[in-house]
Amino acid sequence: MVREISYNENWMFAKTGDPEYAHERMREGQSVTLPHTWNAEDGHGPNYYRGACWYQNVWTLSPEDAAKRVYLEIGAAGNTGKVYINGSLAGESRCGYAMFRVNATPYLKAGENLISILVDNSYDNEVFPLLADFTFYGGLYREVKLLVMDDLHFDVMDNGRDGVYFTQKKIGERTFEWTVQGRVINESSQAEAGIVQVELKDQDGNVVSTATSEHAFDGETTFELRSDIVDPILWHGVERPYLYTAAITVAAGGQTRDSRQIEIGFRTIDVTTDRGLLLNGEPLKLNGVCRHQDFAGAGNAITKAHMERDMALIREVGANSVRLAHYQHDDYFYSLCDRHGLLVWAEIPFISVPSTKDPENRNAVEQLERLVKQAFNHTSIYCWGVQNEITIAVETEHTHTTVQKLVRMVNELDPGRYTVQANINGVEDDSVFHSYTDLAGYNLYYGWYYGEVKDLQKRFDSFHAANPELPLILSEYGVDTNPKFHSYAPKVKDYTEEYQLLFHRNAIDAIGERPYVIGGYVWNMFDFGSANRNEGGETGKNLKGLVTFDRTTKKDAFYLYKAYWSKEPFVHLAGRRFVNRHQAQNDIVVLTNLRDIRVYVNNELIARIESDEPVKIAKDVLLSEGDNLVRVEGVDDRGFMCEDEMALRRVSEPDESYIHVAEDRTKHVVNWFEKFDLSDTEAVPLKDGYYSTFDTIEELYRSEAAKAVFLKYFAHVTGNPFFEVTMNVMSIEKMAQLEFYRIVPELLIAINKELNAIPKLAAEPSAKP
Repeated sequence: MVREISYNENWMFAKTGDPEYAHERMREGQSVTLPHTWNAEDGHGPNYYRGACWYQNVWTLSPEDAAKRVYLEIGAAGNTGKVYINGSLAGESRCGYAMFRVNATPYLKAGENLISILVDNSYDNEVFPLLADFTFYGGLYREVKLLVMDDLHFDVMDNGRDGVYFTQKKIGERTFEWTVQGRVINESSQAEAGIVQVELKDQDGNVVSTATSEHAFDGETTFELRSDIVDPILWHGVERPYLYTAAITVAAGGQTRDSRQIEIGFRTIDVTTDRGLLLNGEPLKLNGVCRHQDFAGAGNAITKAHMERDMALIREVGANSVRLAHYQHDDYFYSLCDRHGLLVWAEIPFISVPSTKDPENRNAVEQLERLVKQAFNHTSIYCWGVQNEITIAVETEHTHTTVQKLVRMVNELDPGRYTVQANINGVEDDSVFHSYTDLAGYNLYYGWYYGEVKDLQKRFDSFHAANPELPLILSEYGVDTNPKFHSYAPKVKDYTEEYQLLFHRNAIDAIGERPYVIGGYVWNMFDFGSANRNEGGETGKNLKGLVTFDRTTKKDAFYLYKAYWSKEPFVHLAGRRFVNRHQAQNDIVVLTNLRDIRVYVNNELIARIESDEPVKIAKDVLLSEGDNLVRVEGVDDRGFMCEDEMALRRVSEPDESYIHVAEDRTKHVVNWFEKFDLSDTEAVPLKDGYYSTFDTIEELYRSEAAKAVFLKYFAHVTGNPFFEVTMNVMSIEKMAQLEFYRIVPELLIAINKELNAIPKLAAEPSAKP
């Protein structure tokens, strides 16, 4: 049998990449317990440490284990990890969010063994993610284990987790077929006769289905067992997340040599444009949230307690689905989704920009293989995400071929699940990109980064007109919100709770009114670390969460979604942090899933509202000067009273602390181009063999003259991290498509007139528009 040994204590950590630590004990170091990240604090600022660090521990091999097989299991090493045992390189990982194992047996000796792990979160053009709006934490940020086992065991080195793969499908009105596939490894030189057995048990421990196969185990032995079950209790999402347990064992010589206990559910999922997603034949609108794994004060080195807290908040808001963005999450969180009935969109960090050193993007392929194999047995997962906004900086033939290759891999490894991608708004409705995956996702921020909030509805309809048979998911949408900011007249970029409510209420309506939009995923459930950000009065954070980074404050929009999604009766008074009110008449906003409520001010009934609307408003309520107590009451269907109250203060002047004072960037950003002469707006034909705005910035930098033209116009953006990472794929034309750079068409004409007068080197081809 496999014995798991927790290996999280007594690690030494050194913030250095000194190569001698591969074989020498640390002279100085910090004692740490795993999970651990060196960016728990500085990961919320622009100068967070990205580099190589060492972890060291000692493991004593006992005489009884000397005859066993030993594997080291590392939950994740961000972003790359190399494992040395007694000075020898035993294994490595370039998949910073996936579990990996190392066969330690050949490197171990009797007594003490030095385990040294070099972890590095430096930029590497061949390791994803290359660029993204979140912090790339470094460290051994998930648990580490030692697996001690016999010579005969399930395969633990196939880049998967369990070494066995359970699938189920409906084959009749009442019948499901199940299949278990896998591989048994015999590491001894002696073949052994034995069996692989599967027993499917219900939650009372009763065996409801079984299958057995006989084998001569010699080297590697593949197996496949198949049976069926009649009238299983279905896994039906949050309403009934029923799980069976598949006990899968390999036995020889009358003894169980290895086993797995896998929780599994039986369910069907179909997706249509006329009825939406069907779970077990019943329509289910995806009321989803996105989740990043990091936590204030801990970074991404989170524990099971952190994950359980996140799950409790996701359940409270009433979500039935979660997009685990933008990478593979801890396996325990997938298990929580199984047990609580949340449908999961799982994905890899093939995000923002592809590799320029490796046009085949092989690291994306490797990360996808590990994600699918390691999360394969989780019933909650309904789709695999193959890319997120990968065309934000450049769209090349290699990008297209990589996405198609990733889709083919999913279809080979797991043909029973859907493929999906999340495109940036700039991908056209009729783009061929949409044809690559089963489901189309769009990250749309109308009313925040561009356009008006109502443009969301228009975009939905135009996409459906171009793709009438393709189901659509609103894969991201949200606005940065700081709960200390408030306004009577909320508007774009004021970062108020009131604008967040306005924005999300529109999105809820837009999704709900359209069956071909099978659901959406709020960006984000929680604020999260994004080291290069400085927005909304906070640095190093993305503030689009419904809940703050430390999970202590639920913004009003949290209760908006709870009112629409949750069946748990409640009332909530919005605007409780907008305490100081300088207007005499105020709208009192109540968020609730109760039909009948009463609103009181200073113990006087001022409104009774009977409505099925989750947002109920008592209009033009007069507040007395000074302190006021606002209370709301509602009664649920069982006759139980729900209450909430808040204190408001009538003041004479606006409270300036509620107003976000934006940095005055007018001179530097908004009208930065006005210093140039843009009066000559007549475009000229571009000549071959000369530079233009269609060449990448890296290509322009190869010529001192072309570089000088670029810096003349864009020197003010060259220190931006996004610029530095994307200059090898970004052109001025592509920059013009991004709102950040604020490039007007007249400027492109002026730049081209200068660049197109500079001849290229003989070996350099011309870029084509």
